[in-house]
Formats: sequence, structure tokens, C-alpha cells
Amino acid sequence: DYVVVKMIPDNRLPPRHLHSVHTGKTFAVIKWESPYDSPDQDMLYAVAVKDLVRKTDKIYKVKTRNSTVEYTIKKLEPGGKYHVIVQLGNMSKESSMKINTVPLSAPDALKVITENDHILLFWKSLALKESNFNESRGYEIHMFDSLMNITAYLGNTTENFFKVSNLKIGHNYSFTVQARCLYSGQMCGKPATLLYDELGTGEDSSATKTGRSTDVAAIVVPVLFLLLVTLGIGFVVLYMRHRRLQNSFTAFANSHYSSRLGSAIFSSGDDLGDEDDEAPVITGFSDDVPMVIA
Repeated sequence: DYVVVKMIPDNRLPPRHLHSVHTGKTFAVIKWESPYDSPDQDMLYAVAVKDLVRKTDKIYKVKTRNSTVEYTIKKLEPGGKYHVIVQLGNMSKESSMKINTVPLSAPDALKVITENDHILLFWKSLALKESNFNESRGYEIHMFDSLMNITAYLGNTTENFFKVSNLKIGHNYSFTVQARCLYSGQMCGKPATLLYDELGTGEDSSATKTGRSTDVAAIVVPVLFLLLVTLGIGFVVLYMRHRRLQNSFTAFANSHYSSRLGSAIFSSGDDLGDEDDEAPVITGFSDDVPMVIA
């Protein structure tokens, strides 16, 4: 025996499984499921977006019969903070979540040029790669002194360079440049960081770790190449000397080989030398010594 039971839809239930699918700089894709499975009619949802920075609200309406709903919230600001509320149009129970949009990118090619009594920071315009950035917003610059463990706000500018003075000898500094923060520092761009060592020796110090690595590589690579070439020449010289010694020994052994005995014959150390010097001196014959001719 069995019985079929059909549940009465309750429109007072909240949407289920509300979550963010993807978040960009100016948009966010959210997704949720209907309060109950397989709706038999269109359902009207109210999507309220509260800007936690600007303290403003926007409400969007979504009408669909799908059990799973995906919706894109547009016209958001980079680095913004939002509170999203989704509920049925009859003001039923709600589901909510918080969204933080992606901040503006960090400026590219940040570098330093050392002058006599100050330095200049340079970077590329952020408007070249960020369509949502206006140069009138400007940039703000911070400095961190690692020796004093102090972070200082140096100021802001609408240009692509900034002058820094009164640096102390022997101190290491970290400079950051980012899109100027809005609304009491709540909406900022990503910072670009540069390390700088004030050596105080009258020489230009390297501005970044990348620069230092490049300079070291420019010195080490030629030295290693010269060492390899020298080792190669040394191996060739040793090989040639070895071949000459081997050939000399072979020729010497062949010159002392006796085919009758089947072996090489070497004289003692006393017999070595010039054969002409060791040969006996022949003098004239005495009349008292008979000569025998066979």
C-alpha cells in the first residue's frame, strides 16, 4: 500500500543556497535556488544591493520559473563592499551575503631615479590598463622605514611621478604607489611596492631586487664563461701532451725491439748516453803484437 502526498508550496520560505559565482571589478554573479523544488508558476524575486561604503541601496527585480536562478549585479565599483539580500516579492524571509569587488590593479613599471639630495618615483599611468580609472582620481604614496619600523603617508598626486626628499643615510625604505583611496580609505587600488637602500656613499643604489639580480648576473655569467673556456683549453693541452708522451714512448720501445729475442732490450743506466763517447779509442798497433789473419 502507498499514498501520494503533495506538499503545499510555502511562499514565505527564503531562497536557498545563495552564493557568489564570480566577482569582478564592476560586477558580481550570484546564484540561488527557489524556496521549494519545481515551481509551477513564475516567481518574483527582489534583489537588494546595499553599498556599505557609500551607504546607498539599489533594488532589482527578477522574474523566473527556474528552480536555479543566476543573476549578474552590474555597475559596482572596484574595491567596493556590498551586502546582497534576496527574497520573494511578497517580502518573505530573506537570504543574504556580502560581496567585495576586485580592486584596481597596481601601477606598472614603478622605478626610482636618484638625484643629489632627493629621489624621484616613476610609474606608468594606470589608465592604460584600467578603463574604470580616471587620472583625476590620482595616486597616493606611502613609505616604510624598516630601520625605524615606521610607515608614513607622503601625499598624493595626479602625475606619474613623485619627489621624495629628506631620506636618512643608511636606512632602507619601501615605497608603495596605488590608486588614491576613496571614502576615508575604504576603496583603494592594489599597491605597487619598490625597495630602496640609501647607502650614503655617493653611489646610486639599486632600486629593486630585480635590478640587483640583473647586475649580479651581468658579472657572474662572463666570469663563468671564461672559466669554462680556460678549463677547456687546459684539457686540450693535457691531452696533447699525453699523446706526445705516448708516441715518444712507443717510438723508443720500437727502436729497442729485438726480433730475434722477441722482446725489447734496454741498457742499464750506466750504459745510457752517447755511443760515440763510450766507444773505445783505437790507437796504433805495436810491432811486438803479432797480427793473425784468419
